[in-house]
Amino acid sequence: MTEHDPRHDATAAGRFAYFGPEGTFTEAALLTLPEAAEAVRDPFATVPAALDAVRRGDADAAMVPLENSVEGPVTTTVDDLADGDALIIAGEVLLPVEFSLLVRPGTALGDIKRVCTHPHAYAQCRKWLAAALPDADVSTGTSTAGAAMEVSDPTSGFDAAIAAPIAGRRYGLVPAAEGIADHAGAVTRFVLVRRPGPPAAPTGADRTSLMAYLTHDHPGALLEFLTEFAVRGVNLTLIQSRPTGDGFGRYRFWIDCEGHVADARVGEALVGLRRVCADIRFLGSYPRADEVRPEIRRGTHDDDFAEASAWLSAIRAGRDL
Repeated sequence: MTEHDPRHDATAAGRFAYFGPEGTFTEAALLTLPEAAEAVRDPFATVPAALDAVRRGDADAAMVPLENSVEGPVTTTVDDLADGDALIIAGEVLLPVEFSLLVRPGTALGDIKRVCTHPHAYAQCRKWLAAALPDADVSTGTSTAGAAMEVSDPTSGFDAAIAAPIAGRRYGLVPAAEGIADHAGAVTRFVLVRRPGPPAAPTGADRTSLMAYLTHDHPGALLEFLTEFAVRGVNLTLIQSRPTGDGFGRYRFWIDCEGHVADARVGEALVGLRRVCADIRFLGSYPRADEVRPEIRRGTHDDDFAEASAWLSAIRAGRDL
């Protein structure tokens, strides 16, 4: 029998939705999956539209941006996964983000008066623009690829787009400048999302995502549920507060932690969290793209939890005292 590869579960889909249009960084992330190369790929104008395609069954999975190393979490994705009908993260892709200033052939840098891009891209190239094009007017839209599409139309009124190199190839544009990001080495984390089902088997290098809701605001409330992770040796890789939307000053917390829900330390942390939180939305356990394995400290291995549980059972049964 062939050994089961749990990473295959994260990409075993025949039709993919993604945050489009064609030429976005999201499409580039999707194309890193071997299964996506020959599959049907449907671009959607917004992240919620791509995720809703999965909810309706029009797509088997969707690739959407989740977090950028410079700008932080993509709140549109975080909030839709928290508020919409349940979906599960099945995998992730880490994609280096390189921006180019794309123009129609024949356009020189000095000809550029109006630039369009996505707000995140603008934020990551603001200093370069101020130095190279101090008098240019910058407009932001729904995607970098959409900006490139606009520029490809000579009647659009835009002279240049800040976008991924893939967008230039898609829309017949050429770079007036390359590598224009203010922070070298920026990376965006994308996630592959599917309808709910059992997580893939643990790989030993996994991540678990969830949204936790405080029962009520009081001194030490956040510490209470962070302690559930700390005492079991579960390391958090991200924690981000987001408003619940049902009252000023009410928050929920996006949490990513090392490990898989099948790991005893992670499972028990979630059980403890469920006791002290008003609600928990489990958002998936999936292989880490960087394949980093956690350092499991003494007393938090699965065998340690099993031995402790057996000891307690013996105590309750009056044995081995």
